[in-house]
Amino acid sequence: MSQVQIVTIGADDADQRLDRWLRRMFPHVQQGRIEKMCRKGELRVDGGRVKANTRLLEGQEVRIPPIPAEDHKPAPVRTQITPADEEMIQGTVLYRDDHIIAINKPPGLPTQGGSGQGTRHVDALSAALTFGFDEKPRLVHRLDKDTSGVLLLARTRPMAKALTEAIRHRLTHKIYWALVAGVPTPYLGEIRFGLVKARGHGARGEGEKMICVHPQEINATPGAQRAHTLYATLYRVAGRASWVAMEPITGRTHQLRAHMAEIGHPIIGDGKYGGSGQDNLGDGWGAQLGGVISKKLHLHARSLSFQHPVTGKEIIVTAPLPPHMKQSWDTFGWTEDLADTDPFESLR
Repeated sequence: MSQVQIVTIGADDADQRLDRWLRRMFPHVQQGRIEKMCRKGELRVDGGRVKANTRLLEGQEVRIPPIPAEDHKPAPVRTQITPADEEMIQGTVLYRDDHIIAINKPPGLPTQGGSGQGTRHVDALSAALTFGFDEKPRLVHRLDKDTSGVLLLARTRPMAKALTEAIRHRLTHKIYWALVAGVPTPYLGEIRFGLVKARGHGARGEGEKMICVHPQEINATPGAQRAHTLYATLYRVAGRASWVAMEPITGRTHQLRAHMAEIGHPIIGDGKYGGSGQDNLGDGWGAQLGGVISKKLHLHARSLSFQHPVTGKEIIVTAPLPPHMKQSWDTFGWTEDLADTDPFESLR
């Protein structure tokens, strides 16, 4: 058992989440234990209570309570990367240099571990993406489990900090493609509904869902956050379905899915926000098309552009569609080259 420690955050450790910083010092401490220490006020920053996801600043003092030695804890479960998974994750690499790796995350593969996610996820499999470096690359953002497409990883800690800052200050541009029910009009528009988290039906709130809040009611709604999405209707199938491009100006949980459902055009395959129906019963379409169209979520992070923090060059990473979306595109006679690289360029 260690003693109480007071640690001052240096420049190299600044802008990291408290839980991730602590787990580098005590790898055997589980996430649940860190969150419990925060709830009980045992783990503090500058004398105040904090959450596990609090970002640390240079010069802050972190109080670490006594922590049992590693040999008093069960050995952590480590993911054994199979040769097949190693080949799979290396095959998703879209871009790589000495600082950054970008992959095309497959649908169905979680970005990180968590409740019910198991140990097979991008964060664990990234150990197969070292390519000669001593440390595995670090995630700098995430995609939902069933969303595919461009995902960035930083190969060094300074690069992780730089990319995180770029994303936070909206210096990156993410374009998503989706197949949605119905035809959103106007063809080029924006959605500004706020979002508030609603507890799920599980014993611990699992299955939580984001609820849209009218812009005029955001300030009066506890927990509501402003959210802003640009969308462009690119192609349509009569009045039944559309190929839509979206750019999230803010980065809220399930933002694109909740926003499109709120305007009556849920993303195909999104049972959480659009249900399992196929018809428009007057309050918006259901999230299935039926027939040969897959029931999987049709949401894909098509491209991500940013200025390289080291070289200063403009980098654009583009990810091809996953198989189930490619099949839907083929069914409707669409090809990926029909869309502009950035349909929102004129709005910036």
